[in-house]
Amino acid sequence: MRSSYYAVIFSSLQTTDTEGYSEMAEQMELLARTQPGFLEFEHAREGIAISISYWESMEAISQWKANLDHLEAQRLGRDKWYAWYKIRICKVEREYEFNRE
Repeated sequence: MRSSYYAVIFSSLQTTDTEGYSEMAEQMELLARTQPGFLEFEHAREGIAISISYWESMEAISQWKANLDHLEAQRLGRDKWYAWYKIRICKVEREYEFNRE
């Protein structure tokens, strides 16, 4: 188990204009995985989409938010792909899991 870390929770509802969205989402996940301080990524999509990225620090989150490719993806999201979105940043102080193997 790691010590505390941060979760960026991105909830969104897409518009009907999804051209190029899947490709950009895939590129952003691959890019995020190369960023210092990145830990993991999870997502679910059924109507409202929820994507959660996990980071070592608030500084790592700020650096990701300022990434030029990510800034362009954010612009396209606001201009074209999202009807709305909400971002929450949370500190994770404890985790546990069950895994039937």
